[in-house]
Formats: sequence, C-alpha cells, structure tokens
Amino acid sequence: MTDCPSGSGAAKRPPTILDIINAKNVRKLVMLTAYDAPGARIAEAGGADLILVGDSAAMTVLGRPDTNSISMDEMLHHARAVTAAARSALVVGDMPFLSYESGPDDALRNAGRFFREAGIRALKLEGGRQIVPQIKALVGAGIPVMGHLGLTPQRAAMLGGFKAQARTAEGAQKLLEDALALEDAGCFAMVLECVPAPVAAAVSARLRIPTIGIGAGPDCDGQVLVFHDLLGLSDFRPRFAKAYADLGRVASEAVAEYAREVREGAFPAPEHCFSIRPEEWQAWQTRLEADSRANGKE
Repeated sequence: MTDCPSGSGAAKRPPTILDIINAKNVRKLVMLTAYDAPGARIAEAGGADLILVGDSAAMTVLGRPDTNSISMDEMLHHARAVTAAARSALVVGDMPFLSYESGPDDALRNAGRFFREAGIRALKLEGGRQIVPQIKALVGAGIPVMGHLGLTPQRAAMLGGFKAQARTAEGAQKLLEDALALEDAGCFAMVLECVPAPVAAAVSARLRIPTIGIGAGPDCDGQVLVFHDLLGLSDFRPRFAKAYADLGRVASEAVAEYAREVREGAFPAPEHCFSIRPEEWQAWQTRLEADSRANGKE
C-alpha cells in the first residue's frame, strides 16, 4: 500500500484498482470482510488491503441460514457503516442475490445505489460467463468489478450445497474458462472459493489479474476470510477458515463476570459513579425536606 503524496506523516490512502492489479506476483493481498464501523477499523488497524462488505452478513450478523435473503437496503446499511470508518483499505461491496442476475440494467441501477448511497467504489459479483454482459455494463460505466468463482454461495442450491467446486477435469476447465471470460470482461481481481489448491494455482498462473483465495490454497495472489471466523466469533467455522483468536469465549467470560458483579452489588463501584458537590446536595436535601413539610400540612 502506498502513502498519500501530501505532507509528512500523511495517513495511508486506500489502494487504487491499479495498485491491486499491480500487486500480482509482487506481494500477497490481504482481504477481510467487515459489516460495521468497528469491524472496518479493526480490519484496517490489522493491515487489510481490501475490506469486503460481504453478503455473508446475512449469516454472520443476521443469523440466517444462507446469504440469499439479504436485501439491497440491508447491504447498503452495512456498506454505509463500513465506508464511514474505512480510511486506508479499498472497500468492495457484495452485490446481493437477484440484484444483477436479471441483466445489465438492474445491475447498473443497483450498482449505482452502492456508489451514491453508500460510498462504495468497487463491487463483487458471483458467477461465470453468464454474467459477462452485466460485468461489461458496470465496467463500461466506470464501476470496478471483482469476480467470484468456485463455490458461489448465492448459487449453493444449484451446486448441491456449500461444497468444493472444480474437483474434476471438466470442472477445472470450466473454472478456467469462466475466469478468463471474467478477466476479458474487465474484472480487476477474482475471488476463488473452495477450489482444490492445484486448480486455483493453475488458474491464478493463467490470469493477468490477482486471485484472492478462500479455501483455495496458498498460491492465490491474496486471501480473504470472514471477520467472525478469523476472530472466533462464529458458531460454525468452515474447514478452510482459521481462527486467530477466540473472542467469542473471551466475550462470554466478560459478560458472565459482569452479570456476577451486578448480582453481587460489586458493579458499579465508586469509580464508575458520578459525584455531586456537597453544597448542591445539601441544597437539594433542604428543598426535599421543605416539600415534605408542605405536603404534610396539606
């Protein structure tokens, strides 16, 4: 990531699309999902190059069984929260299910909402050659697009569930052809999800744009993880994810300690309370006593 050119000690600026493309074969890209302002700040403080406002929010934040139920309005709500806090990472928004599949017109209209209403400056679309017209329409309008191949959660019902893809010679060839088609359509990067590591490596080697893996082995040009999986906040962690902390356990223990102190009267302690000047306290007591006497006479 490069620094702002203005002034000494200037904050790092977000990488441009060209920065992301030029990172291929130079350095690994770090991508992390975030769904709110605290998550964005944590991701940037840790050094993420890209933040994905993922439709995975449907599962990780909203408690739903899949990603397909999240709406454009809900995605915009999360995207606004992330862009309000993000300063040094490129924020990418996930186009939700049925916001682009019907054709270029719907894709452009909904992409425009991400740009105007949420400040998003790049979008991710799931799918292969069937969505090339939508990608071309967005790129033609000046909207950067990241592709997403392999396991595409929005199409999990068609794929037989959340299963690894491209595990046959035919499947690997289809993945490669789709990846090349998306690159030719103008994608600046591509997520490869739940793909055998050798297949992902071979596809990555044949693309000019970076690949970002999630369950696709170490030879992609970058990696992405879900915020809640990385920090140990998920009830279920996929096989390909690694928890770098167990914040769920830490948080539960903190809440249990809080509950114990409340029930025992240990919280709040004096240091958590506000004071009132003695003269103000005495003045109020005098007033209460006067009011009590007056009420007694009545």
